[in-house]
Amino acid sequence: MKEPIGVFDSGIGGTSILKELVKLLPNENMVYLADSANAPYGQKSPEKIIALCKKNVDLLLEKGCKLIVVACNTATTNAIAELRRVYVVPFIGIEPAIKPAALGTKTKAIGILATKGTLSSALFTKTSDLYAQNTEIVEVIGKGLVEFIEAGDLLNPELEILLKHYVEPMIAKDIDYLVLGCSHYPYLLPLLTKLLPKGVKIIDSGEAVALQTHNVLKSKNIKNNSNITGELLFFTNSNTNTLEKIINKCFKTTKNTVLKTL
Repeated sequence: MKEPIGVFDSGIGGTSILKELVKLLPNENMVYLADSANAPYGQKSPEKIIALCKKNVDLLLEKGCKLIVVACNTATTNAIAELRRVYVVPFIGIEPAIKPAALGTKTKAIGILATKGTLSSALFTKTSDLYAQNTEIVEVIGKGLVEFIEAGDLLNPELEILLKHYVEPMIAKDIDYLVLGCSHYPYLLPLLTKLLPKGVKIIDSGEAVALQTHNVLKSKNIKNNSNITGELLFFTNSNTNTLEKIINKCFKTTKNTVLKTL
Protein backbone atom coordinates (compact mmCIF):
# COMPACT_ATOMS: atom_id res chain seq x y z
CA MET A 1 0.00 0.00 0.00
CA LYS A 2 1.43 3.37 -1.05
CA GLU A 3 -0.66 5.36 1.44
CA PRO A 4 1.61 7.19 3.92
CA ILE A 5 2.50 6.46 7.50
CA GLY A 6 1.43 9.35 9.73
CA VAL A 7 3.68 10.56 12.55
CA PHE A 8 2.80 13.30 15.02
CA ASP A 9 4.37 14.96 18.03
CA SER A 10 3.87 18.04 20.16
CA GLY A 11 6.57 19.67 18.05
CA ILE A 12 9.82 18.76 16.34
CA GLY A 13 10.89 16.12 18.87
CA GLY A 14 9.21 13.26 17.04
CA THR A 15 11.68 13.71 14.19
CA SER A 16 14.04 11.65 16.36
CA ILE A 17 11.56 8.78 15.91
CA LEU A 18 11.04 9.64 12.26
CA LYS A 19 14.78 9.21 11.60
CA GLU A 20 14.56 5.60 12.79
CA LEU A 21 11.43 4.98 10.71
CA VAL A 22 13.11 6.34 7.58
CA LYS A 23 16.21 4.24 8.24
CA LEU A 24 14.21 1.01 8.56
CA LEU A 25 11.45 1.77 6.04
CA PRO A 26 13.05 3.90 3.29
CA ASN A 27 10.39 3.08 0.68
CA GLU A 28 7.41 4.15 2.80
CA ASN A 29 5.75 7.52 2.21
CA MET A 30 5.40 9.46 5.46
CA VAL A 31 3.58 12.53 6.76
CA TYR A 32 5.00 14.26 9.82
CA LEU A 33 2.87 16.67 11.85
CA ALA A 34 4.58 19.02 14.33
CA ASP A 35 2.02 20.57 16.69
CA SER A 36 4.60 23.12 17.85
CA ALA A 37 1.98 25.79 18.50
CA ASN A 38 0.79 23.68 21.45
CA ALA A 39 4.18 22.44 22.68
CA PRO A 40 4.93 21.17 25.20
CA TYR A 41 2.15 18.72 26.02
CA GLY A 42 3.77 17.70 29.30
CA GLN A 43 2.18 20.43 31.44
CA LYS A 44 -1.34 20.02 30.01
CA SER A 45 -4.29 18.07 31.47
CA PRO A 46 -5.07 14.57 30.13
CA GLU A 47 -8.32 15.93 28.65
CA LYS A 48 -6.47 18.66 26.74
CA ILE A 49 -3.83 16.19 25.53
CA ILE A 50 -6.52 13.83 24.21
CA ALA A 51 -8.28 16.67 22.40
CA LEU A 52 -5.04 17.79 20.73
CA CYS A 53 -4.21 14.22 19.73
CA LYS A 54 -7.61 13.73 18.12
CA LYS A 55 -7.12 16.93 16.14
CA ASN A 56 -3.75 15.65 14.94
CA VAL A 57 -5.15 12.25 14.01
CA ASP A 58 -8.02 13.82 12.06
CA LEU A 59 -5.55 15.85 10.00
CA LEU A 60 -3.36 12.82 9.28
CA LEU A 61 -6.39 10.77 8.27
CA GLU A 62 -7.35 13.57 5.86
CA LYS A 63 -3.93 12.98 4.28
CA GLY A 64 -4.83 9.31 3.79
CA CYS A 65 -2.53 7.80 6.41
CA LYS A 66 -2.78 4.00 6.79
CA LEU A 67 -1.06 3.83 10.19
CA ILE A 68 -0.24 6.50 12.78
CA VAL A 69 2.81 6.69 15.04
CA VAL A 70 2.22 8.73 18.18
CA ALA A 71 5.83 9.98 18.44
CA CYS A 72 5.30 11.66 21.80
CA ASN A 73 5.63 9.99 25.20
CA THR A 74 3.10 12.29 26.87
CA ALA A 75 0.55 11.77 24.10
CA THR A 76 1.02 8.00 24.18
CA THR A 77 0.75 7.60 27.93
CA ASN A 78 -2.30 9.87 28.19
CA ALA A 79 -4.22 9.38 24.95
CA ILE A 80 -3.40 6.25 22.96
CA ALA A 81 -6.03 4.07 24.64
CA GLU A 82 -8.71 6.61 23.72
CA LEU A 83 -7.36 6.95 20.17
CA ARG A 84 -7.51 3.19 19.67
CA ARG A 85 -11.07 3.18 21.01
CA VAL A 86 -12.26 5.95 18.65
CA TYR A 87 -10.36 5.25 15.41
CA VAL A 88 -9.97 2.16 13.24
CA VAL A 89 -6.46 2.98 11.94
CA PRO A 90 -3.58 1.12 13.68
CA PHE A 91 -1.58 3.17 16.21
CA ILE A 92 2.01 2.73 17.35
CA GLY A 93 2.86 4.43 20.63
CA ILE A 94 6.06 5.44 22.38
CA GLU A 95 6.79 5.20 26.07
CA PRO A 96 9.97 5.35 28.18
CA ALA A 97 12.20 2.29 27.70
CA ILE A 98 12.09 1.28 31.35
CA LYS A 99 12.19 -2.48 30.69
CA PRO A 100 15.66 -2.70 29.04
CA ALA A 101 17.08 -0.26 31.60
CA ALA A 102 15.68 -2.20 34.56
CA LEU A 103 16.90 -5.52 33.12
CA GLY A 104 20.35 -4.14 32.30
CA THR A 105 21.21 -2.11 35.40
CA LYS A 106 24.06 -3.32 37.61
CA THR A 107 23.78 -0.54 40.18
CA LYS A 108 20.03 -1.14 40.58
CA ALA A 109 19.41 2.56 39.95
CA ILE A 110 18.16 4.09 36.70
CA GLY A 111 17.23 7.64 35.76
CA ILE A 112 14.14 8.74 33.85
CA LEU A 113 14.12 12.21 32.30
CA ALA A 114 10.59 12.95 31.11
CA THR A 115 7.72 15.41 31.16
CA LYS A 116 5.28 15.76 34.02
CA GLY A 117 2.51 14.38 31.79
CA THR A 118 4.44 11.16 31.17
CA LEU A 119 5.68 10.57 34.72
CA SER A 120 2.22 11.15 36.24
CA SER A 121 0.39 8.88 33.79
CA ALA A 122 -1.17 5.54 34.70
CA LEU A 123 0.67 3.79 31.85
CA PHE A 124 4.06 4.93 33.15
CA THR A 125 3.20 3.76 36.67
CA LYS A 126 2.04 0.39 35.34
CA THR A 127 5.21 -0.13 33.31
CA SER A 128 7.42 0.86 36.24
CA ASP A 129 5.62 -1.50 38.62
CA LEU A 130 5.87 -4.34 36.11
CA TYR A 131 9.57 -4.14 35.23
CA ALA A 132 11.38 -2.13 37.91
CA GLN A 133 10.18 -3.47 41.26
CA ASN A 134 13.72 -4.11 42.49
CA THR A 135 15.23 -1.02 40.92
CA GLU A 136 15.39 2.53 42.21
CA ILE A 137 13.97 4.89 39.59
CA VAL A 138 15.18 8.47 39.85
CA GLU A 139 12.41 10.41 38.12
CA VAL A 140 13.16 13.95 36.97
CA ILE A 141 10.75 16.28 35.18
CA GLY A 142 12.63 18.07 32.42
CA LYS A 143 10.70 21.31 32.70
CA GLY A 144 11.88 23.92 30.18
CA LEU A 145 13.95 21.56 28.00
CA VAL A 146 11.40 21.23 25.19
CA GLU A 147 11.25 25.00 24.78
CA PHE A 148 15.02 25.20 24.15
CA ILE A 149 14.82 22.34 21.62
CA GLU A 150 11.80 23.79 19.81
CA ALA A 151 13.69 27.07 19.45
CA GLY A 152 16.76 25.25 18.11
CA ASP A 153 18.71 26.87 20.95
CA LEU A 154 20.87 23.85 21.83
CA LEU A 155 24.11 25.82 22.30
CA ASN A 156 22.63 28.18 24.89
CA PRO A 157 24.72 27.99 28.12
CA GLU A 158 21.50 28.23 30.14
CA LEU A 159 20.36 24.91 28.65
CA GLU A 160 23.51 23.18 29.89
CA ILE A 161 23.06 24.70 33.36
CA LEU A 162 19.44 23.50 33.47
CA LEU A 163 20.31 20.02 32.24
CA LYS A 164 23.17 19.74 34.76
CA HIS A 165 20.68 20.57 37.50
CA TYR A 166 18.41 17.74 36.30
CA VAL A 167 21.08 15.02 36.06
CA GLU A 168 22.83 15.80 39.36
CA PRO A 169 20.34 13.85 41.54
CA MET A 170 20.66 10.89 39.15
CA ILE A 171 24.46 10.92 39.38
CA ALA A 172 24.18 11.12 43.17
CA LYS A 173 22.15 7.88 43.13
CA ASP A 174 24.79 6.14 40.95
CA ILE A 175 22.53 5.43 37.97
CA ASP A 176 24.02 3.38 35.15
CA TYR A 177 21.11 3.90 32.71
CA LEU A 178 19.34 7.09 31.72
CA VAL A 179 16.02 6.62 29.95
CA LEU A 180 14.91 9.51 27.76
CA GLY A 181 11.16 9.78 28.27
CA CYS A 182 10.45 12.47 25.69
CA SER A 183 11.04 12.27 21.95
CA HIS A 184 12.60 15.76 22.03
CA TYR A 185 15.38 14.67 24.37
CA PRO A 186 17.60 12.70 21.92
CA TYR A 187 18.61 16.14 20.61
CA LEU A 188 20.26 16.65 24.01
CA LEU A 189 22.59 13.65 23.60
CA PRO A 190 25.79 15.68 23.06
CA LEU A 191 25.14 17.63 26.28
CA LEU A 192 24.05 14.57 28.25
CA THR A 193 27.15 12.66 27.19
CA LYS A 194 29.24 15.57 28.43
CA LEU A 195 27.45 15.84 31.79
CA LEU A 196 27.04 12.17 32.74
CA PRO A 197 29.73 9.74 33.94
CA LYS A 198 31.18 7.66 31.10
CA GLY A 199 29.61 4.40 32.25
CA VAL A 200 26.00 5.64 32.02
CA LYS A 201 24.08 4.22 29.06
CA ILE A 202 21.48 6.52 27.49
CA ILE A 203 18.50 4.84 25.82
CA ASP A 204 15.40 6.01 23.99
CA SER A 205 12.58 4.24 22.17
CA GLY A 206 13.23 5.23 18.54
CA GLU A 207 14.57 1.94 17.21
CA ALA A 208 11.96 -0.11 19.07
CA VAL A 209 9.16 2.06 17.65
CA ALA A 210 10.48 1.60 14.11
CA LEU A 211 10.67 -2.18 14.54
CA GLN A 212 7.14 -2.33 15.93
CA THR A 213 5.89 -0.20 13.02
CA HIS A 214 7.52 -2.59 10.56
CA ASN A 215 5.93 -5.58 12.30
CA VAL A 216 2.45 -4.04 12.25
CA LEU A 217 2.76 -3.07 8.57
CA LYS A 218 3.60 -6.70 7.74
CA SER A 219 0.93 -8.23 9.96
CA LYS A 220 -1.77 -5.92 8.55
CA ASN A 221 -0.48 -6.49 5.00
CA ILE A 222 -0.20 -2.74 4.40
CA LYS A 223 3.57 -2.47 3.78
CA ASN A 224 4.68 -0.53 0.71
CA ASN A 225 6.60 -3.02 -1.40
CA SER A 226 7.78 -0.44 -3.94
CA ASN A 227 11.52 -0.11 -4.60
CA ILE A 228 11.20 3.66 -4.97
CA THR A 229 12.39 5.90 -2.13
CA GLY A 230 9.34 7.26 -0.34
CA GLU A 231 8.23 10.87 -0.07
CA LEU A 232 8.28 12.74 3.22
CA LEU A 233 5.79 15.54 3.84
CA PHE A 234 6.19 17.80 6.88
CA PHE A 235 3.48 20.00 8.39
CA THR A 236 3.90 22.50 11.20
CA ASN A 237 1.57 25.08 12.75
CA SER A 238 4.39 27.28 14.02
CA ASN A 239 7.72 28.80 12.96
CA THR A 240 9.46 26.57 10.43
CA ASN A 241 13.07 27.53 11.26
CA THR A 242 14.04 24.67 13.60
CA LEU A 243 12.14 22.04 11.63
CA GLU A 244 13.75 23.26 8.42
CA LYS A 245 17.22 22.85 9.94
CA ILE A 246 16.41 19.29 11.05
CA ILE A 247 15.07 18.41 7.59
CA ASN A 248 18.20 19.75 5.90
CA LYS A 249 20.48 17.92 8.33
CA CYS A 250 18.72 14.59 8.70
CA PHE A 251 16.42 13.91 5.76
CA LYS A 252 17.47 15.71 2.58
CA THR A 253 19.83 12.95 1.44
CA THR A 254 17.43 10.08 2.04
CA LYS A 255 13.96 11.34 1.17
CA ASN A 256 12.01 13.53 -1.22
CA THR A 257 10.94 16.15 1.32
CA VAL A 258 8.34 18.92 1.37
CA LEU A 259 7.63 21.31 4.27
CA LYS A 260 4.27 23.08 4.62
CA THR A 261 2.63 25.24 7.29
CA LEU A 262 -0.91 24.67 8.50
